[in-house]
Amino acid sequence: MTISSSDVDVVLPCLDEAEALPWVLGRIPVGWRALVVDNGSRDGSARIARALGATVVDEPRRGFGAACHAGLTAATAGIVCFCDCDASLDPALLVPFVQRIQEGTADLVLGRRRPVARGTWPVHARAGNLALARMLRHRTGLRLHDLGPLRAARREALLGLGLTDRRSGYPLEMVVRAADADWRVAEYDVPYLPRTGTSKVTGTWAGTWHAVRDMRRVLTAAPARERAAQ
Repeated sequence: MTISSSDVDVVLPCLDEAEALPWVLGRIPVGWRALVVDNGSRDGSARIARALGATVVDEPRRGFGAACHAGLTAATAGIVCFCDCDASLDPALLVPFVQRIQEGTADLVLGRRRPVARGTWPVHARAGNLALARMLRHRTGLRLHDLGPLRAARREALLGLGLTDRRSGYPLEMVVRAADADWRVAEYDVPYLPRTGTSKVTGTWAGTWHAVRDMRRVLTAAPARERAAQ
């Protein structure tokens, strides 16, 4: 079944991204709805997002997963996309992702980040991502290269995965549970741009370590089918 272009919500987890918001929201495809999930910003991000026509969802509980899931539960469209709100990824690139979902040739489409400039993706963050991708391949058999935040899937199917992580492990948990449910997962190369502002996670060794720790916890959890059998 083909879903109309107006039946797409884009979840944008946001923590102090006032400087990046105008560019990000300006790149949302026409007819799609932007859901900016304010995760406790103090720089007026929510006010700016509303002024630019976005729907703002308040999620006071800190955590990338908390913000993403609040956006998912607030979404009403048939297809839900996710994109960082720091201008490092262009939401306009989600169009072919949505087309794959509409055509029924994929159940989850992910963006493989390709840095456009040196220093865009810190070495420690890239190394951590690569290690997790390899662990994911071993755990699920999926030959993915990145666990990036640019992605698209059907809303009801995503809700059916029963995602529980509310920290940095949320994106990985989505892929793991999708694999356990035999979803068809596709990957597209996307340019990774220098982010606007300061990174809250991968810009520091400590932030990267915490993210990797959260994701390792997801990977070492018992497979969904195994848990169901216990």
